[in-house]
Parts: sequence; C-alpha cells; structure tokens
Amino acid sequence: MATVGRSTGSGDRGPSGSAEVRVRAPGKVNLSLRVGPVGPDGYHPLTTVFQAVSVYEEVVATPAPDRTLSVSGPQAEQVPTDAANLALRAVELVAARTGIDEGIHLHLHKGVPVAGGMAGGSADAAAAIVACDALWRAGLSREDMLAVAAELGSDVPFSLVGHTAVGTGRGDVLTPALARGEFHWAFAVQDRGLATAAVYRAFDARAATTAGTDADDTARTGATTHAPPVPDDDDLALMQALRAGDSHALGRALRNDLQDAAVALDPALAETLDVARRTGALGAVVSGSGPTVAALGRSRQHALVLAAAFTAAGVADRVLTATGPVAGARLVGGAEGPAS
Repeated sequence: MATVGRSTGSGDRGPSGSAEVRVRAPGKVNLSLRVGPVGPDGYHPLTTVFQAVSVYEEVVATPAPDRTLSVSGPQAEQVPTDAANLALRAVELVAARTGIDEGIHLHLHKGVPVAGGMAGGSADAAAAIVACDALWRAGLSREDMLAVAAELGSDVPFSLVGHTAVGTGRGDVLTPALARGEFHWAFAVQDRGLATAAVYRAFDARAATTAGTDADDTARTGATTHAPPVPDDDDLALMQALRAGDSHALGRALRNDLQDAAVALDPALAETLDVARRTGALGAVVSGSGPTVAALGRSRQHALVLAAAFTAAGVADRVLTATGPVAGARLVGGAEGPAS
C-alpha cells in the first residue's frame, strides 16, 4: 500500500483517531569527523562527534488513503517525493515492523539546507518515524525507533537522539557526550549541493596516493586497512572543551577529514572559510560532506556578525544562525498533544 508522489494530503480522521501529528527534528553539525579507509562493504568507518542545532525540519502527518509526501520551504524543488525520499522509506519500515496497513500523508517543511551536510534528509526520516508511531498509535519503543533509524542511514539515529553524541561504525552507533552550556553558530548555505557519495569518492582518490604505503604497513603488521580512526589528542581536546563549555577550545578542536575533498570539488568554499576566520570565528569547518560552512561564534551576537560577513562577502546564498545542543526529533503537536 505505497503510492508515492505529490499530494495535498487528507484532512479526514483515520482509524487511529488523530487528524494531525506534527514533529520537529533538528539539523546537525559534525564537530569532528574522522574517516577511515573504505572497507570491503563499500562503507568508511567513522568516528564523529555530532551536535544537534536549532535549525529544524518540520513534518506534519495526516491520515490519507495512500502513503504520499509533499514539500515546502527553501530548496523544496530539490527534494524527491517518490520512494527515494528517506521519510517515505521510514514510513514503509515502520509499517513493516508494526504490521500496520494504513495510509499517511507527510508534509515536510524544510529548514535544514538540502544536500548541505547538515542531515536534513535524515532529520525528515527521524521525524517520520516519530510521526508514524504517534499517528498510528503503534507503541514503538525507543529501541524500536533506533533500529528503524539505523536501517535508513548513518545520520538518522542521531537525528532521533539529538543533543551531542559520539558516533562510531558508520556513525550510527551512538554514545551520549556531555556538553555544558550553549554554543552559537553561523552557517553559510549554498543553493548548490554536494553529493555525499561524490565527496567520499574524492576523499578516496586523495587517500589513494598513500595506498601503497598503507598496503606495505598492513602486510608487515596484519592490521586491517578499514579499521576505524584511532582517537588522538585532538579528539581528547574536543571532548574536554565540550565538558567545560569552552567555546574557544572547541573552535580550535573542530576538524573534518572530508573538508579537503569538499573544497577540491567546490573551491569557492575556501573563501567562505577565510571570511569566517577573518571575522573572528573561534573555528570554521565544512559541515559533514558540505557545502555548508559552520562558523563558531563567541556569543549569539557574534554569530549574527559572522552571518552578516558571509552575506557582505557574497560567499553564501543564504545564512542561518543557530544554537546547540538541542533535543532530537520530538512531537510538538497532535496525538497526545504538545511535547513537554
């Protein structure tokens, strides 16, 4: 029972009895993204530190004869509305897990940049899991939701959990991280996207220059070439900065192993990073696979100054400011009422 495509949805009450469910899920920034060599399964082992930030996707779910989806907001035209959409894939997985055979219409309002390295699609999927559970009264446990999320992609479990967390494996194995205080961000957003797969291919191409040395080392030591990155002093410094709520130390510790590959594919990002540094950012980094650039400010006001500098320099199509960390996907209306 899966008809996909653009739809206006239905205002009728379905068997579950609720006319509408509204869920909000945040985007993220990778404070650190360590990437290991690609493994035989085609995936790269990751060690990353996620922080959820106050840039949101909002998903409204209503009963409908079929399972359909519509989109509004910035860059909405770039979002697929067929079975390729992660939110609709989430619907199908929840239905399969629970044995529920009901329709649903999802309306996604985009707040997180599309293909911007801030996990907007993953946030939609996480919100869809919560929305289906609430609309259908499915009674999924948190563990059930996380299991569905892990089937959808490496960022989806974090979109459910939010706050700050260390991700390992493909990024989907999460350990909560203590972060004191509030951090203030400015984001330089590009209307052009960067495909995650293309960035990883560029990363692999750059890493191939050392492949011969790695192969020799493996032959001598028996080590696997696709082992996860080993924590180092920079990782320790980043975790200490979070625990202390020290934004200056956090700015110094920001890192992204994919950044050079993203800049190679989109050289204009180098100027965006330079603008952030010249404007006094405590740290600046390409977010995830890019092309969004995240700049850490000293305060909320300084984040606004950084955003204004991006605009004045002409290095961003749009700018956003946000704080972190924030909660993951949560019900904000419908079903059992607003979330607390």
